[in-house]
Amino acid sequence: MPELTETASFLALQYHAKQVPSWCMRTLFENDPERFKKMSLSAAGLFLDYSKNLLQPETMALLFALAQERGVAERRNAMFRGDKINLTEQRAVLHTALRVPKDQALILDERNINADIHQVLARMAQFCDRVRSGEWLGHTGLPITDVVNIGIGGSDLGPKMTTQALRAYTHHRLKLHFVSNIDGHDLDKVLSTLNPATCLFIVASKTFTTQETMENAQTARQWLLYHATRELSAAELTARHFVAVSTNTQAITAFGIDPLNMFPFWDWVGGRYSIWSAIGLALMLAIGPEQFNAFLGGAHSMDQHFQQAELAENMPVLLALCGFWNRVLLGYSSLSIAAYHQDLYHFPAYLQQLDMESNGKQVSRSGQALKVPGCPVIWGDCGTNGQHAYFQLLHQGSDIIPVDFIASLRPNHTLPGHHETLLANCFAQSEALMHGRNADEVRHDLQAQGLGAAAIAALTPHKIFPGNRPSNTILMEQLTPATLGALIALYEHKTFVQGVLWDVNSFDQWGVELGKVLAKRIQSQLQGEAQPALHDASTNGLIALAKSMEKSPLGTRITE
Repeated sequence: MPELTETASFLALQYHAKQVPSWCMRTLFENDPERFKKMSLSAAGLFLDYSKNLLQPETMALLFALAQERGVAERRNAMFRGDKINLTEQRAVLHTALRVPKDQALILDERNINADIHQVLARMAQFCDRVRSGEWLGHTGLPITDVVNIGIGGSDLGPKMTTQALRAYTHHRLKLHFVSNIDGHDLDKVLSTLNPATCLFIVASKTFTTQETMENAQTARQWLLYHATRELSAAELTARHFVAVSTNTQAITAFGIDPLNMFPFWDWVGGRYSIWSAIGLALMLAIGPEQFNAFLGGAHSMDQHFQQAELAENMPVLLALCGFWNRVLLGYSSLSIAAYHQDLYHFPAYLQQLDMESNGKQVSRSGQALKVPGCPVIWGDCGTNGQHAYFQLLHQGSDIIPVDFIASLRPNHTLPGHHETLLANCFAQSEALMHGRNADEVRHDLQAQGLGAAAIAALTPHKIFPGNRPSNTILMEQLTPATLGALIALYEHKTFVQGVLWDVNSFDQWGVELGKVLAKRIQSQLQGEAQPALHDASTNGLIALAKSMEKSPLGTRITE
């Protein structure tokens, strides 16, 4: 593929972007009363308003030309077709296949993978029905009350985010817990709340070798064996209280998990795209197979929209083009996610992995260095919490940071008054970022408050809001399994489109490897299993300090 900076459409966009400093969003809305209608659309139960971006019709025409020139439609079709678009690992990318209805054949390497997918889904449903009904019993004959998902990365963020998001649909008896951190405080906090007779552990690791996951799993197993109240063998206890999401039958058998309670997924499913697979077992346990199918259905509806809609009416494409324009042409280095729904508390963290692990690359698919800014930093929090933390910077800071506002029009609770206040804050923040407040407006307000000329002159600079700061607003009628599925798929496809524009491989993650290799070497040194290696002076000093603390009396200060 040609270098991005050498394409005619990109060069035209660069020239066009030079006009942006003279644009005012207030004026754009005043000059076109139909702007909101023209720059919004609905798909798969979601509504997107992208009118509060520094965009004009010419901008959109140039961005669509770029999308065509970079082959967005062709690469999209290749992904859905099962081509091995993950070039560095020679794999297909078919997380979308995980949400295709049962009656549609999907052939990959001469095999109908949809039959395999639905066979696993059926086994998951049978298992979940047994646990949810109380048929599956712990070692003392009591039903399961607590489920602990042990995984990391996509094996943690996906189940944790979705289970929290769909809290309104969770089983009345089951409590879901998530452990990912190798830091023992994470597991210790969860174990301290559990009854060993009524807990179930899901060990989620495709290879069953992930260091953090396996160390946590081994510790949880030791805890169970120590606290068990009946004299059963270690194998019997493990089989009743542990299941696995993995493909390594030998390893899970050695651990003590019954192979019948192993739920596989495939190498064409990346970790950050795996919530639709058996990695979603914790979610299915929480909301049940029927609602899990609705979750898959919502994502499939967005898949169909992404495949079928023209670029100019395609929600993932539009969201991606707005983000690309803001990042590459206007130079905005981060994107804040403001979810005005408490149950979407973990959604910004989920998008951090989805976007930054996918597109946080410095070279193209052919190995050439990118000549434009790459993936932005993704960060955020629940909306009103963020307002009282970092929105000061969003409104008056020296950096311009676009925001994606996300909200539901109806709540999942019945408390009076709260939701209207929440939506008012959401809509007001996007208006304030766009509209701002100029010096004349500030002075007028201060005069109305009866302040004198000196006080007005002193306060005015502090109360000016520059405005002209871009945002998108994504609305759903209500946060349900279907709309959550569509929302996740929307951002998956947005990430894919931006990867095509940059021409990076969005489906590998070599950036996590080096630290793992070095950590193993340092761990052996900390445990005294190897001779000191030659690191830099800082790393050697840190290792020495850690080893000296292990030999020091409890309470020794590191400054001594």
